[in-house]
Amino acid sequence: MQQLLLLSGLLCDAAIWRDVERLLAGCVAAQAEPLPDCDSITAMAAQLLDEAPARFALAGHSMGGRVALEMVRQAPQRVTRLALLNTGVHPVRAGEAEGRQRLLRLAQEQGMAAVAAAWLPPMMGAPPARQAQVLPGLTAMVLRQTPARFGAQINALLIRPDAAAALAGVRVPTLLASGTADSWSPLAQHEQMRRQLPHATLVAIENAGHMAPAEQPAAVARALLAWLGTPDAV
Repeated sequence: MQQLLLLSGLLCDAAIWRDVERLLAGCVAAQAEPLPDCDSITAMAAQLLDEAPARFALAGHSMGGRVALEMVRQAPQRVTRLALLNTGVHPVRAGEAEGRQRLLRLAQEQGMAAVAAAWLPPMMGAPPARQAQVLPGLTAMVLRQTPARFGAQINALLIRPDAAAALAGVRVPTLLASGTADSWSPLAQHEQMRRQLPHATLVAIENAGHMAPAEQPAAVARALLAWLGTPDAV
């Protein structure tokens, strides 16, 4: 059975993948992993590689996609397939540092509940009824984080390595996927990434925003299984 690591993103833990992991069970040996408590993407990737199987498929959501790319850069011989969901490879953009620091100050001054209330709703793209189902679990996930961990992740993002160069070096079967309503990491951004990887597959996750694995887990699981070569399992 194929080994698959599922990397979580900013302010996320394994819960973002929980329903996808359940749908993959019996077809793939999937293991969801939170990001390590490090303040650089390079260090996060190195720690995850220390704990990973000898060879494995790798999927990263959001910030986890950037960590996944760094893992491929550090150990290309160990990663058999790569999936990047709701992510990007662009450098730090104008105004990004200020926006991230505002959220960090909110966490420090008002707590993680205030961050969840401000940060999560704009990321959602599922229909209202589905959002009502998943937001409580996503909010609980954010509440499990701390301002200190959030600050370390923000630092890691603001000093991130050149992900575009890492993407250009990918030589394994690659899946790119994002929600059709993801305004943070839109499909157009993934299409730009696909142009660097002419043999990659681009999948649109309908009725999903930036939290596609939680918003539409069945669609995400189908895309992952097709990428892994077991398309009829879900």
